[in-house]
This record gives sequence, structure tokens and C-alpha cells, in this order.
Amino acid sequence: MENKEEISRIIFPYIQIHKDGTIERLAGTGITLAGLDPETNVLSKDTIITPQTRVSARFYLPNSIKTHEKIPLVIYYHGGGFFLSSTADPFYHHSLNKIVAEARVLLVSINYRLAPETPLPAAYEDSWTALNWIAQRQDSWLINHADFNKVFLAGDSCGANMAHHFGARLGKDNDNFGIKIEGIAMIHPYFWGKDPIGVEVSDEVRKSMVDDWWLFVCPSEKGLDDPMINPFVDETVSLSELEGLGCERVMVVVAEKDILRDRGRFYYEKLVKSGWGGSAEIVEIQGEDHIFHIFDPNSDKAKSLFKTLASFFNKP
Repeated sequence: MENKEEISRIIFPYIQIHKDGTIERLAGTGITLAGLDPETNVLSKDTIITPQTRVSARFYLPNSIKTHEKIPLVIYYHGGGFFLSSTADPFYHHSLNKIVAEARVLLVSINYRLAPETPLPAAYEDSWTALNWIAQRQDSWLINHADFNKVFLAGDSCGANMAHHFGARLGKDNDNFGIKIEGIAMIHPYFWGKDPIGVEVSDEVRKSMVDDWWLFVCPSEKGLDDPMINPFVDETVSLSELEGLGCERVMVVVAEKDILRDRGRFYYEKLVKSGWGGSAEIVEIQGEDHIFHIFDPNSDKAKSLFKTLASFFNKP
């Protein structure tokens, strides 16, 4: 049995790093292959976007779709704190099948590189590259079935964080990008900061845990107030980003038991008070914790959330 002295750092309960630099992943490494899901009748396939970095995407399409039928396009960024999960994660694969079946959309789930092997901002760079690749319509499913007049960014946890940043970036250069984003769906968004707010003040254990996760993935000197994780650390910059958010609609979903819930509420409140001209809504789900719908997509509340997302993506 290995001595504890040989392990230099543990990110409980997911990763331990040995003194020789070896990274041992203890959880979140399952793989499900793409293909036809018999339960939902959703077809999926994997596509390499950048061969040099192995950045890829998993496409999801209702198998009942007609030839050249156009449906909304959802570009999805998975969660995992920037250091866990993938497009092949069984939890994500099964949940996204259900979302696609309910919403009848073409969904493209982005597989970005993870920390600590590839520290931030690599995940942002990979995901932005993938967004550009999609805008160039470099896949037959995009050409035949994506309605580029109804494009959405979506994600949970750190994926919702990236969706915000890309929405802000598109607001500055949307005319030259190639696609227009109609809406952003942010599920349990992962924003944070050095100074606790809301439930974080009394929940010191989970506050410390999330602190540790962010410092693990981001080598920034700005720490917990890096603008990537705390977009409100500079009031002038954050106001400019929100006012110029490059979409027409935003939905923020928070869960009652989630340590991140007050950050999601704070984001929503800042957005509606800004000069942004779009429409924002917040959905609060009682009795549930962070990404509950990924872990149990068959629960009644997960099914209700999927219907809410479907309505958001298909609003006339």
C-alpha cells in the first residue's frame, strides 16, 4: 500500500496527485459510446474538431428527423469544474439524449481539454475554437438540419460559465462571427469569488472545497477573483459585458441545495438591472442540489427541467 507521503495533493474525492507528478483520477472516468439510443430514439456521433489537441464534439440528433428538416441548434458545454467529465461521460450522454428527445433539437456537446493536465484557459480556448468550427458549418448534420436562425448556447456548472463568457464575447463581434445566438441557457452556473455571499457565508466547508477546486484548475495570480470565475470583480467591465451580451434571451437555472445557487441569483439580478435589452428569466428548483438532472435524469424534477429547456429552445 502506498504511503500518504507519496501523494502531494488530493482534490477530494476526484483526483490525487503524486509527488512524481502522476495524476490519478479516482472518479468521473466512465465512457459511453455514441450511437442510437433505443430508449429515446436519439442518434449520436463523435467528430474531431482539432486533430492537434483532440478537441472533439458529440452530435445528438432525433432519429425521426426528416431529410433536410431544420431544427434549433444547441451548442452545449458540459460541467465538471474544468477538471472532470467528457462528452462520453455516461451521465451526460444519457441526460443529453433525453434533452434532445424532449426538445427535438440538434445538440452539439463540446469535448474540451481538462485541467490539471491542461490548465485554464485551455478549456475556454478549445470551446471557443469549437464554436467557430460550428459557425463554419463543417459537418453534414449542421448543413442539413441546423436552423442557424435559432442557435443557443447552453451548459451546466462550468459549462454555463463558458456560455456566459462566449455570449459576452459574441456581443462585441457578432456581426463578423457567422451565426447569431438567440439565447443562452445557464444551468447551475459556476461563478465564484474570494468573498462569500449568501449561503457561502455559513457553509464554510463547501466554500473551502469550491475554493480549492478553482485554485487547482487555474494558475492565475488573481485567484478566486479571476474574471473567468468572478465576472463581477470589476464592476465597469461586468456591466459592459452584460449590457452587450450577444443574445436575445437568457435563462438561469438554480437549485435550492446548491452551494452555487446565490451566485446564479446574483448573475440574474445583475443582468436584469443592466442596460441589456434582452429577456431574462430565472428558474429555481426546490429540494435539489447541483446538476441533479445529470445524475438522475429520470426523476420527475429532471423531466420537468427538460420540458422547461425544450420550451426555451422552441419558443416562437
